[in-house]
Amino acid sequence: MTSPPHASLPGHVDVLIVGAGISGIDAAYRVQSQCPDRSYAVLEARESLGGTWDLFRYPGVRADSDIYTLSFPFQPWTGENSMADGDEILDYLRRTVDRFGIDRHIHCSTKVVAANWSGKTARWTVTVEQREGDDGPRRSTVTCSFLYLCTGYYDYERGHDPQFPGIESFAGTVAHPQFWPEGLDHTGKRVVVIGSGATAITIVPAMARDAAKVTMLQRTPTWISALPRRDRFAARVRRRLPAALAHRVIRARNATYSNGFYHYCRRFPDRARTLLTRAAARRIGEEAVREHFTPSYAPWDQRVCITADADLFKAIQREEVEVVTDHIDGFLAEGIQLRSGRVLPADIVVTATGLRMLAFGHIAVSVDGEPVEPARHLLWRGTMLSDVPNLALCFGYVNLSWTMRADLTARLVCRVLNHMRRADLAAVTPPAEPGVREQPMIELASGYVQRGVQSFPRQGHRAPWRMRQTYLLDTADIARASLGRELHGVPGASVRPVGDCTRLGG
Repeated sequence: MTSPPHASLPGHVDVLIVGAGISGIDAAYRVQSQCPDRSYAVLEARESLGGTWDLFRYPGVRADSDIYTLSFPFQPWTGENSMADGDEILDYLRRTVDRFGIDRHIHCSTKVVAANWSGKTARWTVTVEQREGDDGPRRSTVTCSFLYLCTGYYDYERGHDPQFPGIESFAGTVAHPQFWPEGLDHTGKRVVVIGSGATAITIVPAMARDAAKVTMLQRTPTWISALPRRDRFAARVRRRLPAALAHRVIRARNATYSNGFYHYCRRFPDRARTLLTRAAARRIGEEAVREHFTPSYAPWDQRVCITADADLFKAIQREEVEVVTDHIDGFLAEGIQLRSGRVLPADIVVTATGLRMLAFGHIAVSVDGEPVEPARHLLWRGTMLSDVPNLALCFGYVNLSWTMRADLTARLVCRVLNHMRRADLAAVTPPAEPGVREQPMIELASGYVQRGVQSFPRQGHRAPWRMRQTYLLDTADIARASLGRELHGVPGASVRPVGDCTRLGG
């Protein structure tokens, strides 16, 4: 779904949402339903909506969490799969924006490159680039009273590149999952997938169905749990309850289970190790688990990845997939030279080597001309940057479906907007507090997190700066938030009017 050719950008909106993926669509729904007197627009750099689910096109692409918690609370999931495929999710997003009229507010092929806040006018001036046909990008500006960045947490333009030595000498095809070559045929080919994270665990069994052989080459093992693609409990509930009620019941149950398992792993790491290794050993044997599926770190020090219907383990059982744990010494024309001396022959190499984290989606953010560096700011209730007015960010959960936290954030943003309206405020800012101990926003040891988290906003050791990664506790914390005490407000009367446009607080 793309913007119609005649759609033009508004000159000014009350709320400007950047990104038309899951976060941006959720934000748009919440703004139009909970703040119906506010105008809004959604800007999307890509040619169509969907975010991650429009970008990733590799074989087998699917959600790595259950769809009942990944989907929206206001739009019941009606598909059969609980572990949904990428095209199913993209279709769901398109139906959602069509049902609620959100598509009329989305402007695709519109990339935000800069945003500057003016304290005098209490407005953001947002610079955008629009692509039209074969012409180069055309720059223009739009102003807004409140800026909501729903750009995700990784770089859409570049993936992580480990710079493998000699890769230019490889005679075959190199593919990165983030930029999958259109029409790449792996039928009957020898494939090596480098990596052992969620993407690799999805790609490997999908490619194994048609390839001559697939090798999953990992430097270190990953904790993997098998979950059914179809949820029997969900199927029973959906047969007995109306769609909306069934969706709420299944969503609550799955969120409770996922969060419970996360905290079980953190509190009882040795028991969790035993649970995961025994489950895998029943599929592929103790020797294979000991050699390739027993990480040195505890479960949920890094993400526990999901194999849907145990498809990875089944492919290993059928000997369609070989797992190799080794280091890469370099590339040869015919394949990959390992440190052990072994050569892995390959026609196709898939570099599932991870993401590159990015806080603002390549947007240069400034306040009265001074650049905003995310790492120098704390994140108030996981939503607004300390000392930055009228700006919200969306960061989802890392131990639960992204959408559950994204929806909490969108609802909090709407509370802030309505608080500003009632109090006749043109701007609000969460002021930094002395004595708050700073901590990384994401507390995982995963490689992609460690490479990029230092450039992200920080969290604090106590409320309202702490992100708990627990849905029920976060819900209660946000409900108790005292916006009048926690946010510094600028009265609407003290701000210079701009033309005849109404101030956000007026």
